[in-house]
Amino acid sequence: MSTGWKDMWQNQVRSADLLQRLLMVNIALFILLHLVHSLSALFLHPMLDFATASRWLAVPAALPVLVVKPWSLLTYQFFHWDFFHLLFNMLWLYWMGKIFQEYLGAPKLFGTYLLGGLSGAVFYIVFYNVFPLFADGVRDSFALGASASVLAVTIATATLLPDYPIQLLLFGTVRLKWIALITILLDLINISGSNAGGHIAHLGGAFFGFIYIRQLQSGRDLSAWLQRMFFRKGGTGRMKVKYRRSDDDFLSDKKSKQERLDEILDKINRSGYGSLTKEEQEFLFHASKDS
Repeated sequence: MSTGWKDMWQNQVRSADLLQRLLMVNIALFILLHLVHSLSALFLHPMLDFATASRWLAVPAALPVLVVKPWSLLTYQFFHWDFFHLLFNMLWLYWMGKIFQEYLGAPKLFGTYLLGGLSGAVFYIVFYNVFPLFADGVRDSFALGASASVLAVTIATATLLPDYPIQLLLFGTVRLKWIALITILLDLINISGSNAGGHIAHLGGAFFGFIYIRQLQSGRDLSAWLQRMFFRKGGTGRMKVKYRRSDDDFLSDKKSKQERLDEILDKINRSGYGSLTKEEQEFLFHASKDS
């Protein structure tokens, strides 16, 4: 790669926000896997096909298999093989992620994506090992895709901002809560269908998204430990955010702002985003930028 292209790529990555980086990782992995598959197939010996990639990156339903590849609980959240599977997941992540990140900030989006995906995997594994319907298929079943993570972000956003208006082609303006409700109902209806594992994982992600916001509104951030791990003050963390010097005045001011933010979030929960005053909307917007 020439120096010019390399510098342009590095600048693009550095300037990307957290949402854009999540999109980049999903898309880059998809391109990489298919490039390896296509180029190696020219020699009639494809190094990578769907079955091989899934064996390493998809999360298995069988517990003995999961024990020897626990990393799949993370990698499955970024692994897509079908183009349209990737496309629709990334579109949903972009639309919902932008709203989420605007009001709650990048660290919380990161935590919701990863932990929502983990919750989806747990639901999938538990259902396949508990319910008789899946007994014959548990040994060879696996799940892949960002759907559970995206549903976590979607339901979290809808729980925080239930009356947020969404413009849909043909339907006009629809409140976010109705989109979330219909999505969950469709997953429940198809929970025993041909893609049962996917719909179960969706429900797991949705469950986490709902619980996450309810706990956040109660003053408890379930992803705080994950945020501390990746969003450190300086240090060696891959993702960094800058903080001002921690003196008594700053801590007092930070506490006051957090109390104000909690009040606004409670008001949104009770009456919807439309009930906020202009000053409260501006405060929420600036708080998300500082997160």
